[in-house]
Amino acid sequence: MPLPSDIPADWVPIVMAIRLPRVVLAFLVGASLALAGAAFQGLLKNALADPYTLGVSSGASVGAVLVIFLGWQWPLFGTFTLPIVSILCGMATLVAVLAFTRAVEPQLSVETIILAGIIFGAFFSAFISLMIALTGEELRQIISWLMGSVAMRGWKYSGLLLPFFLIGAAVLLANGRELNAFAFGEAAALHVGVDVTRRKVIILTAAALLTGAAVSVSGTIGFVGLVVPHMVRLVCGPNYRVLLPLSLLYGGAFLVLADVAARTIIEPRELPIGVITALIGAPLFAVLFFRKMKRKMG
Repeated sequence: MPLPSDIPADWVPIVMAIRLPRVVLAFLVGASLALAGAAFQGLLKNALADPYTLGVSSGASVGAVLVIFLGWQWPLFGTFTLPIVSILCGMATLVAVLAFTRAVEPQLSVETIILAGIIFGAFFSAFISLMIALTGEELRQIISWLMGSVAMRGWKYSGLLLPFFLIGAAVLLANGRELNAFAFGEAAALHVGVDVTRRKVIILTAAALLTGAAVSVSGTIGFVGLVVPHMVRLVCGPNYRVLLPLSLLYGGAFLVLADVAARTIIEPRELPIGVITALIGAPLFAVLFFRKMKRKMG
């Protein structure tokens, strides 16, 4: 079909090769992080939990940086080596955080889990800094990746993320009823027929899958999993059958808009998208944590 006369013909390859894959990737990453954040918050019964504060994003970042630093490409996985290693490291971090928390406090209070996540996140940040200090030619690539971006990724990265996104999203969306049951406590969930241990493992695994896959293609983008589910919860309430799909949609839209802001605020230069999400998310996290502690103490 011929193009309208007022649209230059050379715009089409630019849109299809650069602009559109960037928008698609931003949507998939935002949707993955927001959906994972909503699942973590539902399972832990706390609006302060998200992949970033639980250390899962930091663990996934270590896996991705290792792949870049060492130039890994496993024969069986090829280009999927990066997301697979990132996912495995994210899952391992979540297991380590929960095990450490249980050793400190068998009741697994949410505040202790978050503090454990911060501890592991700080350790992994130091480990990444060590790799940066030791690297040579990969320095620019690693630093650029760590700042978080969906620029110049192309369709390849969307293709890497898509299968993991579809699997993780399908699993979490299918567990909306179980997350509603968990909101009343594990005893109540068991009473209504939920296999508590099995469902917890499934939900945590799916959320870590989404987080690791998103981090592997975009770098560290914090606070999306915290901000979006909380805002959606204020609008639609705590029903996870509604909250999960809306978090997916609004998370994707939020990151697309954040990417537009990152691209245009200081044009022609471009800010890392992680800077925009942190500028929004960090103050909100501080307010939420302050209000929660005041209610607990008062």
